[in-house]
Amino acid sequence: MRWSRYFLPTSKEPPKDAETVSHKLMCRAGMIDKTSSGVYTYLPAGYKVLKNVERIVRQEMDSAGAMELLMPALQPASLWKESGRLDEMGEEMIRFTDRHKRLMLFGPTHEEVITDIIRRYINSWKQLPVTLYQIQTKFRDEMRPRFGIVRAREFLMKDAYSFDRDEKGLDESYQKMKDAYVRIFERCGLDCSIQQADSGVIGGKFSEEFVAKGECPELEVGHIFKLGTKYSETMKALFVDRDGKEKPLVMGCYGIGVSRIVAAVIEGNYDKNGIVWPISVAPFSVLVVPTNMENTLIGSAAEKIYTSLVKDRIETLYDDRDLSAGVKFSDGDLIGIPLWVVIGKKFIEKGKLEIKIRREDRFVEVDTENITNWIRNYKQGK
Repeated sequence: MRWSRYFLPTSKEPPKDAETVSHKLMCRAGMIDKTSSGVYTYLPAGYKVLKNVERIVRQEMDSAGAMELLMPALQPASLWKESGRLDEMGEEMIRFTDRHKRLMLFGPTHEEVITDIIRRYINSWKQLPVTLYQIQTKFRDEMRPRFGIVRAREFLMKDAYSFDRDEKGLDESYQKMKDAYVRIFERCGLDCSIQQADSGVIGGKFSEEFVAKGECPELEVGHIFKLGTKYSETMKALFVDRDGKEKPLVMGCYGIGVSRIVAAVIEGNYDKNGIVWPISVAPFSVLVVPTNMENTLIGSAAEKIYTSLVKDRIETLYDDRDLSAGVKFSDGDLIGIPLWVVIGKKFIEKGKLEIKIRREDRFVEVDTENITNWIRNYKQGK
């Protein structure tokens, strides 16, 4: 992608209401735009990061044996009456009455919907265990949205639900999800601690939360619950066990704040100049930086290198803007792309390219013909 044609509106100053590092840098780096209080548009670079996090989450969920589905954001309030939770969420739950005078809500979570689905299709122990998940927009009408996308009213979440015959099965499903979460956060470049937590309105007998290290006081990025039979008993989600007796399904639920991960990654990966993306989630792997577009040798070399990297399917942003090297370097540091290919003085004098490793803030000289292999080897090592 050529920077001159890419919608990447960087700025020197953050919004006045930005409190946390992640909120400030996401706005300055042109990743998000505030639509209203607690509601944000993901601009192209921010959306690419979000999709990269989604990809990692999907890979690990699938590897753990979970199956993806997509449930509706709109939910009938009747299901929440059935579970007894309709009044527990309070004013955080966005409700409205449709044209047929039915009370509806925007889903803050989906325990009721998934239980309703399962009770209509699972009726025998032979169909168990099963774990289903989705990645979907959730809505919670926070009284005081804060910290950018960390405490937003609209956010992207991965929620998974396991169904087992008994407590032993639940323990096994729970551990699989816990292990998958550890892998997800490691791959995203997060340093997380696991803490026993209050289960709140979700309920159940036991839960743990994954808290990412960083300056933001709310960087909980994942929460997993042993629900037991809380929903299956009240909603009559029953199955016939091998002894011929009818029993309630034993449930677990497992949430990850997909959009919150993006903020958490920044909170743990930045310096005084800007974001320092882990290569696994970065919007681009490589930034091509010609220091002087007016120099025909530099300009033609940059074009050739950019074309070669794109041909080899390496996500590349080419800073073809007619700006000073200082401005390009400042913007490059801000948006945090892991590897830079700098074509400048060393190329004119020695025919060498300089690769800047953003995380280490150092340069490595590489021959032009070796650039693609060097980048591939670096990425594989990460």
